[in-house]
Amino acid sequence: MKRTNSILFFLLCFSISKSKGQSRIYVNEYLNIGVGGRGLAMAGAQAASTHDITSGYWNPAGLMHITSDLEIGLMHAEYFSGNAKYDYGAIVKPLKDKKRVVGISFLRFAIDDIPNTIDYVQPDGSFDESKLKSMSAADYAFLLSYAQGLKIFKNKNIQTNIGGNAKIIYRNLGTMANAWGFGIDLGIQARYKQWLFGIMAKDITTTYTAWSFHLTDEEKRVFYQTGNDIPVKSYEVMLPRFNFGIARQFVKPGKSIQLLAEAGFDLTTDGHRNTLLASSTFSLDPRLGIEASYKNSIFLRAGVSNFQYVLDDKDTMNQKKRMIFQPSIGLGVKVSKLIIDYAFTSLQTQSNPLFTHIISLRVLLDNQELKKQKNKSASSRTHH
Repeated sequence: MKRTNSILFFLLCFSISKSKGQSRIYVNEYLNIGVGGRGLAMAGAQAASTHDITSGYWNPAGLMHITSDLEIGLMHAEYFSGNAKYDYGAIVKPLKDKKRVVGISFLRFAIDDIPNTIDYVQPDGSFDESKLKSMSAADYAFLLSYAQGLKIFKNKNIQTNIGGNAKIIYRNLGTMANAWGFGIDLGIQARYKQWLFGIMAKDITTTYTAWSFHLTDEEKRVFYQTGNDIPVKSYEVMLPRFNFGIARQFVKPGKSIQLLAEAGFDLTTDGHRNTLLASSTFSLDPRLGIEASYKNSIFLRAGVSNFQYVLDDKDTMNQKKRMIFQPSIGLGVKVSKLIIDYAFTSLQTQSNPLFTHIISLRVLLDNQELKKQKNKSASSRTHH
């Protein structure tokens, strides 16, 4: 475990020292992992159909579909054999007139307890255990969301909503460096009978993340002796990213069994990525998701995404390529005001697949329940 963490620590330091303020692909990619068991089980095909608290992430316009007086969401996941921790929390509240919704979401992707070996190796080649320290490399994001109805069409069968995020980014690499960034997201959803449409524009103003470094003289000396650049200042630029979606409900509302499917694609503008369609500037990544439900209480979900062409392992000449994709499955259960969503992702068809179990919770509260909680709290304070 220590060896793996040391390698990860080296890669993090290397990537920071090489980022000299240029626009690169995969900047702040932790913001594109996804949140919630529902969305991840449907492979991120959510721009059109998202309708719960996770809409603050997928498309803030979807927050207008929340009918409870207060909704709370939580999620925890682990990647790379538990080395990386991914956490999400959110709270959303419709305003009194039910025509506007506000919310806040929190994201954290971190590798904790990384051995800092800068002072570990002594000049004579010996190891000083007392100099071995631990640190964390953590990425944070705070999303302040707002949504409201949008009247564009005179046709009453067409309903539209709009929403946006003010996004604050904070990244930290122990005591060595940290960074701050700010961005804006904008989303729109429309519904026509059983058809759903959605567009999510992330970082529409571009998002700048400015790094500052706090290296000690000893750390600078080690960087110099090992041939690493000594960073002073740098910044990263996140270019706009667009998520498009079109979904359809195949069963009329009111029936016990419901079936919904969404097709979408991500359009990135930061350069050539390993996607089905890619140019020097734009890359297109399709997504497909499906959800079946029974009495709005039991949900089965599946999806596919991350289509790529990779070298065929059977070709010893390394010339032939084959297509791979990343499937995902999941289920959800609603018990009264509690919803539990589960997703099984990263079933990638490669020689070394990574499996990830994700569980998220949603709690729906109405005014009566909130009043009961306030009364209990007040009663408890009185007794004390």
